Amino acid sequence: MDQKIAFGFGGILVGAAIVLLLSSTGQYRSMMWGANGSNITTPNRTVGMMNNIDEHFIEQMIPHHDGAIDMAKLALQKAKRPEIKTLAENIISAQEKEITDMQGWYKSWFGGDVKKGNTYSMMGGMMSTGGMHMVGNQQDTQTLENAPDFDKAFIEEMIPHHQLAIIMAQMLKAGTNRPEMLTLANNITESQSKEIEQMQSWYKSWYK
Repeated sequence: MDQKIAFGFGGILVGAAIVLLLSSTGQYRSMMWGANGSNITTPNRTVGMMNNIDEHFIEQMIPHHDGAIDMAKLALQKAKRPEIKTLAENIISAQEKEITDMQGWYKSWFGGDVKKGNTYSMMGGMMSTGGMHMVGNQQDTQTLENAPDFDKAFIEEMIPHHQLAIIMAQMLKAGTNRPEMLTLANNITESQSKEIEQMQSWYKSWYK
């Protein structure tokens, strides 16, 4: 892998994530909660000039999806509201399929299995100071396990996780030439935007 390309792509994601996370409030993660994807600024189209954007996207989106699946599986065990459990089932079903698709494409296009640990080892280390961390990582799963109100904590963790996925998908749309990846980016943006809107609605109804 070209390290300059990998770190360039990861650096853009880190910058986007920092903006996203720094807008947090303590009680209610309102950072860009008005954003469902359509309001998130599309990254500069110079991203599309990077080589192997599909390769790097897959390497970074798979662990991101894994984080969402881990949180969703925990929701099946601990959530009190049926709406949260249904959402968790949908997240697991959709994102496991997308992982399978991405693994197949990666092997076909790049001649091997997807490299593991690239995103979170790189980005997590760069965001480990000042209380910032990658949403959907092990720390978030532990936070959920210990949350006094699991459903509330799940929404507060999953919304920024989805928002980061949408940012990544928009970056992919700006640079990919493969129809499969464009379709994936559109699906991620559409489905996760709808889920954000649903979670926002629940949060306002249940906790306001």
